[in-house]
Amino acid sequence: MATQNTTHFGYSTVDEDHKAGLVRQVFDSVAPKYDLMNDLMSLGIHRLWKKALLDWLRPHGAMNLIDVGGGTGDIAFGFLKQGGAQVTVIDINSEMLEVGQNRAIDKGIIDDSITWINADAEKLPIPDNSVDAYTISFCIRNVTHIDTALREARRVLKPGGRFMCLEFSHVALPALEKIYDAYSFKILPMLGSKIAGDREAYQYLAESIRQFPAQDAFAHMIDQAGFSQTSYLNLSGGIAAIHSAWRI
Repeated sequence: MATQNTTHFGYSTVDEDHKAGLVRQVFDSVAPKYDLMNDLMSLGIHRLWKKALLDWLRPHGAMNLIDVGGGTGDIAFGFLKQGGAQVTVIDINSEMLEVGQNRAIDKGIIDDSITWINADAEKLPIPDNSVDAYTISFCIRNVTHIDTALREARRVLKPGGRFMCLEFSHVALPALEKIYDAYSFKILPMLGSKIAGDREAYQYLAESIRQFPAQDAFAHMIDQAGFSQTSYLNLSGGIAAIHSAWRI
């Protein structure tokens, strides 16, 4: 069991100081195939989940966004496509950011509408009260101190700013849970080995989902970080969930 100076890395217990480096190694390994990884983990449905996040956020021409853990650019590109003004993408993995920047060039996005920054979710190089919206997708379960990342999110948001998190969550349907467990722990690592050449990375990712707090528990953590009007929407029977909150 994790103690004050240790934390979970999947089902393993590691020193807190080591987790960020271990997570970085996982995503360094899978960065070139990250989008394929999400397709495998969600059976391709992650694209619809991300659209649901952005539809709920309702980007507009006066909104600036910080997207944390968004290195490959999916949320940033979708935000701009739906009318958002400017995005700052934060990611701890430089390899992930490189993938996103190359994708931006391929899409013809060569202006300053996206800023790419290599930084930690727990130590954002962003001024207080400076952004309209904060999104984090499939990332927060990997940070060492979730409570710290949540407080950082609140710090950078303007009063009236919106926090939104899309994350794999806890299946709400018993029949689906058994199928999902079998897929996660048997099929997914095998596919990771064959397609991405890294079985251990996919094993960790499956384990990290199970270690993440359930929907209500995570909502409570968001409240404890000082947010208001916290709510969540289950997606695909709870395989994923979007949590929304406001800085009042």
